[in-house]
Amino acid sequence: MQQNDLIQMLASGLLILALTGIGLLVARWAHRRLIAWIERIDTIHQARQHQLTTIILVLQWIVIVVLIVSAVLMLLSTFGIDITPLLASAGIAALAVSLGAQTLMKDFIGGVLVILENQYAVGDTISVGNVQGQVEQITLRLTKVRALNGDLYYVPNGEMRVLANMTRDWSRVMLDVGVAYEEDLDRALSVLAASVEEFAQDPVHQADLLGAPQVLGAVSFGDSAVNLRVAVKTAPGRQWEIGRALRQFVLAACEREGVELPYPRQEVWVRTADQGSSAPS
Repeated sequence: MQQNDLIQMLASGLLILALTGIGLLVARWAHRRLIAWIERIDTIHQARQHQLTTIILVLQWIVIVVLIVSAVLMLLSTFGIDITPLLASAGIAALAVSLGAQTLMKDFIGGVLVILENQYAVGDTISVGNVQGQVEQITLRLTKVRALNGDLYYVPNGEMRVLANMTRDWSRVMLDVGVAYEEDLDRALSVLAASVEEFAQDPVHQADLLGAPQVLGAVSFGDSAVNLRVAVKTAPGRQWEIGRALRQFVLAACEREGVELPYPRQEVWVRTADQGSSAPS
């Protein structure tokens, strides 16, 4: 190999690397610009914004993979390596892998369906199997979910058989309040209705409520309390904060009005030998 040919190959290789680097930078710049543009549009619904953001992230991932693979093939061709047998071998290997790795193909098909059907998007909070958390990234093969304690779960898209999207369209707080059996149930319901109505007028939380809170009444009998249920429809993703604030508000109202919220108690009866009777202890 002559020195001029070697210099020409090195120059071509550097040009390929430079163009690949520029392509990666352009892809990253375009990703940031598109994300910023979507966030500035007020007429797009939040769920649609999440879907578009997810599609842009997936497209960026595909562009990066295509650029890197193309650069590798061009470098091999530039340095005199015949890539035709390599492409043929890659095709045969891909066929063999597709036949053997059915789980991998299922993950890719699941990823396509997740994106097309907009089942969830980046930023949504989902629950699938034993995993619950916020979606950080979606690729064609897997979904990255960040749990509340900071754990990052990698969930293959093919495993998304039954999942719950906890931040889509609207959410709801279901609050059960235990009231002692000795309490007047009508009075307790009246106090509870007044407290949640006052909570709905609070300007701090009013914007997150999508309707008036509903006192559904007694829903179950516990060991030491009658459980009264309150339902509040909230903006998507706001049910946890509204639930915490509502519990604190209801507790303060019950304490102020003298409504007893009992804790589990146990009575033990002891029979004495000399008296032959039972007495509570």
